[in-house]
Amino acid sequence: MSWSETSLLVLAVVAVLGWLSWVWASRLDRLHRKVAASRIALDAQLVRRASAAADLAASGLLDPASSVLVADAAYAVVDDDGPVTAPEEALAMDGLGAARERAESALSATLRSALDDAEELDALRATPPGDALVANLAAAWYRAQLARRFHNEAVAQAQRVRRHWYVRLLHLAGRAPVPQTVELDDLLPTGLGAPAQP
Repeated sequence: MSWSETSLLVLAVVAVLGWLSWVWASRLDRLHRKVAASRIALDAQLVRRASAAADLAASGLLDPASSVLVADAAYAVVDDDGPVTAPEEALAMDGLGAARERAESALSATLRSALDDAEELDALRATPPGDALVANLAAAWYRAQLARRFHNEAVAQAQRVRRHWYVRLLHLAGRAPVPQTVELDDLLPTGLGAPAQP
């Protein structure tokens, strides 16, 4: 093989490797963007759930102790770290943070304790404002559960791609942190159930 043929072969191999690196880096970048977008969507759904819980607490339909507990838990979610407002927060890839996840779990537990009695839940649904408030809370909660599942799936996809040897060898992730899943208690109260889908 002559010198020119060898250099042409080397150039072809380098070009193919460069193209493959660009494709892999682009895929990883898309996955990171998907994680950031799903985190923003999850945050919005969790804020909507907290807002629905606060509306129910402020309605006067719950007993006074439950109203205070639900309102405190709902405001703790929003006041803790607050919603994601800056792109840098979404791109941090660190989930929601331990304090926010604890506040969300506490809201879930508080709502379950306030709404687990089937008779009280039926009494709430018997009034027109109560029925709308409970339906709004159930829908917001269900959407938050779905958003968390989608976010965690996006994180799992990004983590799988980042574990490939060629991604690590070529440092295709750059300085981007490894995305983290969001782990919180979002189990619906028994009587609330998922809203009926049209």
